[in-house]
Amino acid sequence: MTISQAQQTVDEWIKTNGVRYYNELTNMAILTEEVGEVARIMSRKYGEQSFKESDKKYELGEELADVLFVLLCIANQTGVDLTTELNKNLEKKTKRDTERHKNNPKLK
Repeated sequence: MTISQAQQTVDEWIKTNGVRYYNELTNMAILTEEVGEVARIMSRKYGEQSFKESDKKYELGEELADVLFVLLCIANQTGVDLTTELNKNLEKKTKRDTERHKNNPKLK
């Protein structure tokens, strides 16, 4: 699935199952919640925190997909074409960071 197809699929899902998009601020709050759930998993699985019993129900892939879903919703409702924007972002980063990262001794 391409990014464009993902945006279209989410839009169709919202119109079929979700009734309508939540407003932009609500979706921003939901995105923050979902990113927090990713952070919880990362800090316990890869960081120094230990899992609580209530944390064991969370799956990283599922939570990342939740983040992506809400991000696609926000892009759709604000008219952002994420394919175009990602391409522009990669071009910007390539121009700005290629030599910087190659010359970073911390990345050797």
